[in-house]
Amino acid sequence: MTMLKPKEMAERLGVTVRTLQIWDSKGVLKAYRTPTNRRYYTEEQYLNYIGKSESNKRKVVAYARVSTNSQRDDLKNQIDFIRQYVNAKGIILDETITDVGSGLNYNRKKWNKLLEEVMNNQIDTIYITYNVN
Repeated sequence: MTMLKPKEMAERLGVTVRTLQIWDSKGVLKAYRTPTNRRYYTEEQYLNYIGKSESNKRKVVAYARVSTNSQRDDLKNQIDFIRQYVNAKGIILDETITDVGSGLNYNRKKWNKLLEEVMNNQIDTIYITYNVN
């Protein structure tokens, strides 16, 4: 755990040390205390405050679906296409989700799990494609 002095934290956040003291007393950004009662902050606090922590990270997902098991090759082609596209854009996928099931209903466990993650604000972007037959 990297410790930051108040001055270092203030410089990173673009505020004054006095502002950090006020935030500490109001509970906006609580400082840790040394045994001698000196304030300090952690790298994790900094990342959380600016919204860059791993716990706040939303996923980038590729999703592909086919209707039947006989279309598995199409499923692989869809994922390959998405991967090629995102790689060309310099995007890193966090997860690849595939489903085999009808598009006429919602009886797809992985699709429903993905929708739940979207509703819980855990997904940043979903990349999808389709086959034209």
